[in-house]
Amino acid sequence: MSGRPLDVLEEALDAPVTVRLKDGNAHFGVLTGYDQHMNVVLEPTEIDGDADDEVEDTTIIRGDNVVSIDL
Repeated sequence: MSGRPLDVLEEALDAPVTVRLKDGNAHFGVLTGYDQHMNVVLEPTEIDGDADDEVEDTTIIRGDNVVSIDL
């Protein structure tokens, strides 16, 4: 995939992704939405960080905190 960031997110809708954040945490889930600010919605989400892994039904991540989105 290549192109504009929002085009890449459009192609990744309903696909499993890993979202890496500035704080070092990574969120794993299915990309179900996004907006022009690159805020993203993941469902269900597994959180990998310093604490034990957690599972959330829906997670909204503010685009300012995103370092990368891996498909």
